Amino acid sequence: MYYMPPPPPPPVSAPSSAPQAQQTQQPSQQAYPAYAAYYPPPMYYMPPPPPPSPEEELSMLEQYKRELEEELRSVEEAIKELRRIIEERRKSRAPP
Repeated sequence: MYYMPPPPPPPVSAPSSAPQAQQTQQPSQQAYPAYAAYYPPPMYYMPPPPPPSPEEELSMLEQYKRELEEELRSVEEAIKELRRIIEERRKSRAPP
């Protein structure tokens, strides 16, 4: 659905002392043409970019794989560190 602003108000004419017969002979002119009150619909849809070539897709997937491997290494290091901390706490709490 498109937004269509309301048309502008009709022009205000000064009261005249002329008889009504003269007013009915000539139709009143609008201050604005009828098409000036409406605007073209807004452009909301952007077409999607073209798909990458197979070479570009391979390159992106290899880069993504490297990033995931790096993330996996950091998660494994965090797990080792937490296990070490837990083991130290167990040793320190154990009665001699």
